[in-house]
Amino acid sequence: MTEVHVEVYEDDEVTKETAEEYGEALAVVQRLLRAQGIRSCLFRTISLKLLGSGGPHPYRWRTPELVVANSRGSRDATVRVGPRSGCYFVTIRNRTGLETVREPQKVADLILASRRGSAA
Repeated sequence: MTEVHVEVYEDDEVTKETAEEYGEALAVVQRLLRAQGIRSCLFRTISLKLLGSGGPHPYRWRTPELVVANSRGSRDATVRVGPRSGCYFVTIRNRTGLETVREPQKVADLILASRRGSAA
C-alpha cells in the first residue's frame, strides 16, 4: 500500500457545502483521468477542534484535493479548486509554479501531457 501525505494549511478551511461542491468538481477530473487509465485519490479532510470547556466539538472542513501518484507512489500531481475563482489549481511534480485551469478536461490533458513528458 502506498502512503500519500496530504498537506493541511491554516487557510484552507471551508464550509461543508463548499467542500462538497469542490469534491464534486474534483470527482469530474478523477473520472476523466480514470478513463485514460490514470489512478488518483480524492482526499476529503475534516478537522475536529477539541475544546477544554467540554462544549461541542465543531468540525472544520478542509479544501479537498485530488492526488495523482505514479506506480512508485510518488506524487505526480495535485489538483485543488481555487477558493475565489473556482478554477482548478494544478501542481505538477518537477515543475515550478501553479497552473490555473478552468475546464476539467484541460486539467486531465495537462496531467496526461506531463506523464508523457516524464516517460520520454
